[in-house]
Amino acid sequence: MFTLNCNGRLLIVNKPIVMGIINITPDSFYTGSRSHTIEEALQQAEKMLTEGATIIDVGGQSTRPASERISAEEEMERVIPVIETMRKNFSEVFISIDTYYATVAENAVAAGACIVNDISGGTMDEQMLSAVGKLRTPYICMHIQGKPETMQQNPSYENVVSEMLDFFIHQTEKCRLNNINDVIIDPGFGFGKTVAHNFQLLKNLGAFKMLDRLILAGLSRKATIYKTLNIKAEESLNGTTVLNTIALLNGANILRVHDVKEAIQAIRLIDSYIENSHES
Repeated sequence: MFTLNCNGRLLIVNKPIVMGIINITPDSFYTGSRSHTIEEALQQAEKMLTEGATIIDVGGQSTRPASERISAEEEMERVIPVIETMRKNFSEVFISIDTYYATVAENAVAAGACIVNDISGGTMDEQMLSAVGKLRTPYICMHIQGKPETMQQNPSYENVVSEMLDFFIHQTEKCRLNNINDVIIDPGFGFGKTVAHNFQLLKNLGAFKMLDRLILAGLSRKATIYKTLNIKAEESLNGTTVLNTIALLNGANILRVHDVKEAIQAIRLIDSYIENSHES
């Protein structure tokens, strides 16, 4: 069992939970995740919460491969009103802010977010870790090789699992030195990794348990699925469920998804599978 101090509220994770994705962007890779107005975002959040999401992850810019970076100011214009309104309408929801800008994280937490989700693991804004330490929120530390603009041009590793373990050991120590108590590990599927790298990480996800941290798996509708199956992101729900199931069996604690209902069903089936297999 893990406990997270979410800005004064306790989140107990004693079984896998689901994080629903809401993007306040015009260009995220999966069109179904995009919200163009506060009303759309609220409707999407309500649906996800009804289906069983524990966390709603709000992002204001696309970090898909070859995406163009926007400023912190523009990102805040997109996400802050949504977070404020979401907090007013769903007082008990745990909101995470998906950003690599320290100033966006600070303003988002002031608006009602209580978790910081950083795709760069603290490498793209040198102020991020100290900011999160002062905010006293959980921190999702993701691995990325390169930056979104260029990360898929030629990703390479001698050993992707061991290199990422080294990265997380180093970054979690930096988190500790910056007074961040609750760190969640995200291998960053698709962020500076080939399809082969992603499958190697998925197979060896259990290796990250040695860090004694919650493990987040973000596989939802990603290129590993639709390139392998030669389909589109919009057709990748079934493939997402398959890979989420493997992630759960290999130790994932949090599934970050576009489709909450199906992720919750996968969790329930795995729970039942484990419970009943022990009885026999």
